[in-house]
Amino acid sequence: MGLRIAVLGCGRIGQMHAANIARHPRAELATVYDIERRSAERVARAQGVSAAKSAQEIFASREIDAVLIATATPTHADYIEMAVAAGKPVLCEKPIDLDLARANACAAKIAGANVPVQLGFNRRFDPGHSAARTAMQAGEIGDLHQVIITSRDPALPPRAYLEAAGGLFRDMTIHDFDLARFMLGEEPTEVFALANALIDPELGAELNEVDSAMFVLRTASGKQCHINNSRTAVYGYDQRVELMGTTGMLISDNRKPHELRRFTSRNVEAGEPYQFFFLERYIEAFMAEIDGFVDCVEKGTPPLAGFEDGRRALVLAEAAYVSMREGRLVQVSEGTA
Repeated sequence: MGLRIAVLGCGRIGQMHAANIARHPRAELATVYDIERRSAERVARAQGVSAAKSAQEIFASREIDAVLIATATPTHADYIEMAVAAGKPVLCEKPIDLDLARANACAAKIAGANVPVQLGFNRRFDPGHSAARTAMQAGEIGDLHQVIITSRDPALPPRAYLEAAGGLFRDMTIHDFDLARFMLGEEPTEVFALANALIDPELGAELNEVDSAMFVLRTASGKQCHINNSRTAVYGYDQRVELMGTTGMLISDNRKPHELRRFTSRNVEAGEPYQFFFLERYIEAFMAEIDGFVDCVEKGTPPLAGFEDGRRALVLAEAAYVSMREGRLVQVSEGTA
């Protein structure tokens, strides 16, 4: 019997997590729950388990070892606190909350508890990104000077999604802020952000939201990071990381369905578009994330992405918003104000 994990939230990513846990060799899907009962029952039937009637039922059950939280963002902090109080290790999707003050309150509430809390920064587990970091730490490119992160979605999300997402920086770029910290090995101390609604200016004006952004981060020692985001890349889900050092460079590149290239009179090296979205691009990373979570629980291994990593990424997002609004380089500490 593997680690018995319950999944809270049966939307798109919750469905994926439930399926991954069900087929994971070291885990077992115990049950699922969603505020929309029909959604939970549909996922439960697909995975051969029963749907829980409430979140409280999950936290009280002795038949459940751990929980994975994939519910709406405003519920994350509440469920983390409930899981920790119940002594159940938790893997929670990002972000902890859209409000840094709430994330800080959650941190205070669970402080001192000997219960593993892992954040869903799945890109840390991507084989290419992980290999690049390992090679860099082994000294293959000498001293790291620059990190370049490209992260572009294939299409603008629906209006309803944008209305609830909490802003590009907290919803999308938060993955890149975390990856920047992961690769740099130092905390960024300064950030500069430029952002506009270039893809749909009218919608951006209505929602007071942006869809295209660039960020520059710098650490105390002078290491630099550039992040670029777009909500629409017509050629597919564009995910690249470049590490530049004194003796070389490392690149973790995009993924395609296959590597066939076509050479004709009209074009050369024509290949398939990049994989469409995160479910396809990061399938191996999501499974490795479950692996890491099981290790946290069974072996006492510290989480590769812990609660504090989620909080610090949110601090970077808040500092970036200050920079965007005021048009200046800001200290990251200003994001905590």
